[in-house]
Amino acid sequence: MARPLSEEKREAILSAATEAVAALGTGAATAKIAKAAGVAEGTLFTYFSTKDDLLSALYLAIKEDLHQSITTEYPATGDIRERSRHIWDRFIDWDLGEPAKSKAMRQLAVSERISETSRRLGSAPFRDIEALLAESIADGPLKEQPIAFVGAFMQSLTDTVAQFIRQEPGSRSRYKQAGFDAFWNAITKS
Repeated sequence: MARPLSEEKREAILSAATEAVAALGTGAATAKIAKAAGVAEGTLFTYFSTKDDLLSALYLAIKEDLHQSITTEYPATGDIRERSRHIWDRFIDWDLGEPAKSKAMRQLAVSERISETSRRLGSAPFRDIEALLAESIADGPLKEQPIAFVGAFMQSLTDTVAQFIRQEPGSRSRYKQAGFDAFWNAITKS
């Protein structure tokens, strides 16, 4: 009879994969991931039948972590600006607090190794945020653009803000405010 799989080992593998993908990209060797997780390479393949399965599981785990982080204490009854600002701030805070996950997500997001099914599953929890963006741009200059474009625009700006905060941690509030003001002014009615 096969032994039940350990959630601790699975989490150790995903944690090691996060660090490896952040440092080396999706080409990181499974042997290196297994060693960092403290398991044999064969054990890694007991939990994830292929490397692509591992990368897809990692993608979904990071997406779930990000969604949970940015929607915690979400002001559902707030006005559109307040709700948008909450998402903005939480996204930057997650990026700064989870640098390996953030970097790994950038690698995974552009990887051909992530299946379309995994991409759909990873995007599903973010539909509420997509709806918020659609509402935000309804009368603005980006109203004719796809939500994916607006999301990528937001991602680029939050990446820039996070980069400057890393360089000047004492200016965190100032950069978050300036970045949000630039984003808000770019997407809403002038």
